[in-house]
Amino acid sequence: MDSQLKELIDLAKTTFGLNHYYLQRYEFYRSVNTINETVYTLSMEWFPNHITVHEDDETNPNGAAGIEINVKSRKFTRAIFAGGISYAEDGVKFSHLNMEAIIKWIEDKTGLMYGIQFQLKREQEGELTFMACLDGVDVSPPGYIDIKFNEEGKLTLFSINGQFPSKEPVKEENYSLSLDQLEDLKMEQLKLIEYPSYEQKKLYPIYGLEEIFVTNDGGATIPFEFFADERYFLTMEQTIFWDEPINEPFQAKEIKWIEDILAEQAFSCEPSPDSFPITGEEQEKCIKAVTDFLRQEYPSDSGNWVLKHLYRDKGYIHATLKAVKQEYQVFQRKIKVWIDPKSFQAVNYMDSELMLKPLDDFQRPDKVTISKEEAFEKLRDLFELKPYYVYDFKQKQYVLCGKLDCKYGVNAANGEVIALDDL
Repeated sequence: MDSQLKELIDLAKTTFGLNHYYLQRYEFYRSVNTINETVYTLSMEWFPNHITVHEDDETNPNGAAGIEINVKSRKFTRAIFAGGISYAEDGVKFSHLNMEAIIKWIEDKTGLMYGIQFQLKREQEGELTFMACLDGVDVSPPGYIDIKFNEEGKLTLFSINGQFPSKEPVKEENYSLSLDQLEDLKMEQLKLIEYPSYEQKKLYPIYGLEEIFVTNDGGATIPFEFFADERYFLTMEQTIFWDEPINEPFQAKEIKWIEDILAEQAFSCEPSPDSFPITGEEQEKCIKAVTDFLRQEYPSDSGNWVLKHLYRDKGYIHATLKAVKQEYQVFQRKIKVWIDPKSFQAVNYMDSELMLKPLDDFQRPDKVTISKEEAFEKLRDLFELKPYYVYDFKQKQYVLCGKLDCKYGVNAANGEVIALDDL
């Protein structure tokens, strides 16, 4: 066994008190974070010593420990005990569930500082959720830390996901943005949408604010949906047209979701192909691949689809398409196409139409009787502006912004102000 690999395995055993466990299996995997760095992770599954036969390969037995560690930083990113049961007699235990002790343990294991890079967001019985911050200000894209423990105070879950900023890549300034500066933007972001109520099986015409980030000087905006995939993507905005369909059925191939990663790749921090830019030549090949796919699978839809984004993930180039004409405004019709980066042919796809199909049986929205201006006045005192540090991919640093949002909407049929969460 590689000496570096053995060090990480021993570190996991010591850190989580796995003296009464044995290593069942391990593997490496890699990902690309929001700032385009390749991150290698060692994933381990530990079984309690008393479990020697386990016939179900799909799930782990109660008490089994799944441990993940960042190969480069040697910081743990995940530890979960199946079924919430821990047989780690010398494992992590929080006496009297002392919050200060829990925070200190998180700081020690992550290298993050409480109040500066993460802060408590939610506390429930036996469960804590922390979120990334920068000097107490929320950040986007977000980062999460989840902690769970049993009645004895034994750790049963630790998980850290997303990006946590350091102090270096930050454009520091005093927050000065106010709602009064954003009157035009508030009106611009107020949209009339068909909002579905699954409980009542009805579509409601609702004026609601489309949330958006505004830079501290008020001079620029960053769409909230930009961070939906929590990764960087290449914006295309190209409508796809063709003259003739391809009269052959599209043959979907199975997607390989897991890469076979060698220890040598992980410990040398070999850059993932997913971190490479998509060149101009590759973009043209992707456009052709998407066009040919549509000509086969959607032969009558020339001009009906817009290629929105291209990005790399799990060894494929992903193409995101949106329908030009959207029947429903909240959940929009999309297609994701997976492209082989070697042959530049579409290998599989996913259409959101199946998820939207239930909406066809919903009662149609009532007639709109309220104007946008009337709705705006009803919501005037309910708009929110909260400071956020938002990662700017061009500047490669966090910039101070305000997040313009509103938790309420106006029913365009009767003028009633409603909490959007209640729909």
